[in-house]
Formats: sequence, C-alpha cells, structure tokens
Amino acid sequence: MTITASPGDRVELPADAALPDTRFANEDLLPVPLARRTWTTYNFTALWIGMAHNIPSWTLASGLVALGMDWKQAVFTIALANVIVLFPMLLTGHAGPRYGIPFPVLARASFGLRGANLPALVRAAVACAWFGIQTWIGGQGIFVLLGKIFGGGWADVGKIGGYPWTLWLCFVVFWVLELAIIYRGMDTLRRFENWAAPFVLVGAVVLLIWITVKAGGLGPLLDQPSKLGWGSDFWPVFFPSLMGMIGFWSTLSLNIPDFTRFGAGQRAQIWGQTLGLPTTMTFFALLSVLVTSGSQAVYGAAIWNPVDLAAKSDNVFGLVFALVTVLIATISVNIAANVVSPAYDLSNLAPKYINFRTGALITGVVGVVIFPWKLIETPEFYIFTWLGVVGGLLGTVAGILIADYWIIRRTVLDLVDLYTPGGRYWYTAGWNWRAVAAFVVGGVLAIGGSHSEPGKGPFPVDGMIPFLKPLADYGWAVGLGSALVLYTVLMHPLLRRTARRDAAPV
Repeated sequence: MTITASPGDRVELPADAALPDTRFANEDLLPVPLARRTWTTYNFTALWIGMAHNIPSWTLASGLVALGMDWKQAVFTIALANVIVLFPMLLTGHAGPRYGIPFPVLARASFGLRGANLPALVRAAVACAWFGIQTWIGGQGIFVLLGKIFGGGWADVGKIGGYPWTLWLCFVVFWVLELAIIYRGMDTLRRFENWAAPFVLVGAVVLLIWITVKAGGLGPLLDQPSKLGWGSDFWPVFFPSLMGMIGFWSTLSLNIPDFTRFGAGQRAQIWGQTLGLPTTMTFFALLSVLVTSGSQAVYGAAIWNPVDLAAKSDNVFGLVFALVTVLIATISVNIAANVVSPAYDLSNLAPKYINFRTGALITGVVGVVIFPWKLIETPEFYIFTWLGVVGGLLGTVAGILIADYWIIRRTVLDLVDLYTPGGRYWYTAGWNWRAVAAFVVGGVLAIGGSHSEPGKGPFPVDGMIPFLKPLADYGWAVGLGSALVLYTVLMHPLLRRTARRDAAPV
C-alpha cells in the first residue's frame, strides 16, 4: 500500500486504505485527513493562552515565594522552565501536522503496538489526577464567589467529608459542565479556546487594574528581599523548583501531537506554541506577582489566590464577572490539557470498545476517586512531590519519543504499519523491550532518589534509593537525557537497517 504525500511534507492514508486489524484502530486514532488539518497559528496560540491562564498557574509564583524566593527569582524560574519545556514540545509536536496521529499512535513507533499502552496509561493517570485537581480548584472558586453573592448561609451548612455540601455541589456541577463540552468533540474545543483565551486575559488585566486603583499603586511586595539570596541557599531550592515548573507542562510535551495533528502545517504549530507558551506563562506569573503586591497594600496581607482576592469585592457585577472568568479559565485548561490526552490514551488501550467520548467519561470518574484535594495541601507536596515526580517520569517518555522519531527514524514513519500487527513496529509480540528498558532505567534514575523533609511528604528523608538522592533535584532532565541516550544505544544495532527500510518506498 502507498501513502499519500502533499506539498509541505504532510502525509495521510489513501481514501481507500483498508487497515488489516481493527484491534489497533478506530475513528479517533486514525490519522486526521489533510482536509481537516486546519488549525492555524492563532488556534495554537489561543490554546496555550487558554491553558496557561488558570488558577494553579497563577499560584505557581506564590508557591515559589512561599519557599523563600523573591518575585524576580520566582518569575525567572517560571520563565526559564517554560522556555526549556518548549523544545521537547516542538520536537514531539512535529509528528502531528506531518502524519495527523495522536500521541499513543506515535508511541507505537518506539514502544510497539501493544507496548505503547505503557506510556499512554502513565500519561493518562497523570492527566486524570490533574483533571481532578483542576476541577476541585474550579469548584472551590465557584463556591467562594457564590458564597460572597448569597451570603454567609451558603457556607454555613452541613459538611460531608469535612467540607460543606455546597462545595461538593459546586464541584459536581463544574465536573458535569466540563464533560458536556468535551463530549461534543475537538472542533467544539477549538471554538471554545478561540474566544476563551482573550476573555480570560481581559479578566486578569481587569483584576490588575482594580487592585492597582484600590491600592493607589502597587504595594511593598516588590521590594521584599529574597530569603534565599543568590548564593548557596538559593540553588538547592532553585533546581528542584525549576524541575517542578517544567513538570507543570511536561504532560503536554508528550501528548501535544493530540492537538498538532489538526495543524495546517509545521509553521502553525511552531509559531503558535512559541508565541503562546513561554510568553503567556511568564506574563501570567508577573501579573500574579503585581496583583498580589497590590493586595498586600490594600488588605495588609498578600492574597495569592485570585478567587479569594476577587471575593473581596462588594460589587455584584464584579463578583459575577470574576465567577464567569474563573469558570472559563478552569474549563479552558482542564479540558484541553487533562481530558483530551487520556481520552485518546484509553481509546488506544481498547479501540474496539473505547472511543474518544468514552475515554473522556472514564477520565472524569478517575479524576474524582483519586482525592485531588490531597495533592495540593502544601507547596512542598505540590511542587516537589507531585510536579517533581510527575515531571521526572514523563521526561523519561519524552526522551524515548524524541530519540526514536528524530534520531532513529529521521521523522520518517510508515502510517499503515503503525496500525498493523506484524509490521515494522510490532517488535516482539507488540513490545519493544529496548523502549521498556530505557523507560525503567530512566524512571529509576529520575525519581528513585525522591526525598521529603520530615513531615512534609511521602518519601524517606534520605530518598527511596539513597545514592540516587543527588539526582532527584534534576528529575525531568535526568529522565529525559538518560532515556534518550540509553534508547539510542540499545537501538543502534537496528539503526542502519531501520533507516534503509524506512527510506524505501512503501
């Protein structure tokens, strides 16, 4: 069977292609036809603006300041992290516009048709947890703002599991609203992001203007010195924090093909992501610092949570506007970042029985039962334990994908064999042991030394594997680099044969 190439080096399956085995394909996993690859630079930029403008990313700077940094150090750390994570995102995103395939199908080239379920399920588990975290935070935001509108009786009610039942109600309603939107498909998501991005941006700027007017200028927070300085006390906090900030978007560095597969070309995804991710996250971090500075001047204490700050308003219109902004901001990031990926990943697990919509519903259920409110109790647990460990593990997968696609394959894939048992990506019974070995070794090196301060996390003080403790502060970089190198070395005996075979006409 031949594949069809178009000007601009984009590939699609022929219209009359009949794949030999439906166990590895359904409508959601098949390559997007060229006619439907229509996302432009604006669509990708809007996607990132919509995803970056949310409550957890707003409070990233607060977590770093709570750890002792001043505002300049916090903004610098966040900016550098997002510039770094942009590179693997662009590298893995390349396969999307070229082949129209989602992340779990791309992973078949390196892990095998069956082995791809390993990184897909790891990514899906992380996304489900993130979905729960974002939904809980969004539900809290709605609860706080409605409490301000309806009065004290809103929160002074019976409790379930230690929380008011009205908070649980907000959580459930918000959960249902999110799944209703994603159930309508990717085109609905694209349209939602197109108008949600500028709306949320305007909402954040309005919050800055409001607090600046009330403060008569910005408060003393900008003048507060770092508790760490720039010397020996700073770097032990900086590097694990940097890895944690990278970990914030390390999830998307894997499954970005889930979005770029709809791209009109490489230029659209490259410029869209470059303009959207590092600039937006840096601006949002700076905005959060400025707004919090103003809150300190007005209220005598720094209020890092934008929902708590908006609740200080006595203007009903302002409260309603803040409520709508929180709703749109949280839905925007949660659906795009944390539902799309596991929906495809779970579909890849059993294509015959699970489609995109079913996968989204499963994600919603799992996101609730993992108790997301426990994952964000303290800055140490959130940044070092959750983001750090997740970043290290997913960095390992990113290293394997990049090595396979760019070094081993030279960006050349056989679309038909990505869905065909017994083809070039079948390896041994559908598994590539080299990728699994690189994943295990890279994962152990990245997170094996994970450690916690006494009483501030789940890990031993000396690390799970004590001699790996020095590597734990660099988990994402260690995972990505070690897996990339090891996978390339293990695949080296096949390198020339694979290159010759992939270069041959299909």
